[in-house]
This record gives sequence, C-alpha cells and structure tokens, in this order.
Amino acid sequence: MKELFEKFDGGVFKSPYGEKKFAQLAWNPHPTFEGVELKHLLTAADTDGQFSYHLVRIAPNKSIGEHIHETQLETHEVIAGSGVCINEGLEIPYESGVMTVLKMGTPHSVNAGADGLYIFAKFIPALC
Repeated sequence: MKELFEKFDGGVFKSPYGEKKFAQLAWNPHPTFEGVELKHLLTAADTDGQFSYHLVRIAPNKSIGEHIHETQLETHEVIAGSGVCINEGLEIPYESGVMTVLKMGTPHSVNAGADGLYIFAKFIPALC
C-alpha cells in the first residue's frame, strides 16, 4: 500500500488552472478527524469558488465521522486501500475503482480498513 501511494504521490495534476506536482503539496491534517489528511489540488481560489479537488488519506482504522456538507455536492473516487462509506444510510464497501456521489445536505461517514484508505474527493461548489 505504501509503495502504491508513494508512486501516486509522484504524480502531477494538470488542468487549465495550472500544474501541481503532488509531492510539492503538503498533507494538511483534517481540523476535526484524527488520522485524516488532505492535499488540496484545486481550491476555491483556483476556481472562483466553483469546485475543489482534494486527495484524502485516512490512516488505518480511522474515520471521517458522520457529517454534512449543507452547500456542496461531493464525489469520491477510491484510489487505494479499503473501507466503508455510509451514504444516505447505505453501507458502500470502498476499494480501488469505487466511485460514489454524496448529495448536499446528506449525512455521511467514511471508515478506513486495516490498510488505510486513499480517496480523490471533489466538491461542487468548492469546499475551501
């Protein structure tokens, strides 16, 4: 798992908003949930608030507890690892290749398995 994400961490995000090398972006601790970190690939400042993109790393057996984004639609693309997302009361197993949509105003949570979890999260409009 570590080798996979280290390889991915060498990636580049290319868009009309510019180019950002993943390795040059800091992991930012989540302000609420222990063991959760984010790399902000595109922020509100980059997109005039329209959307934001983030890499999310959840440590083994840690969680993003139940919460609601009142004003954002959120999508997840699972890059690596395993876990479970609770979305509108539905338990969705998370593994590489799984994608899901979390409607605004919907309670949801994400729980990483024993090997941790890596997600590409997108917010419309921007989260930050």
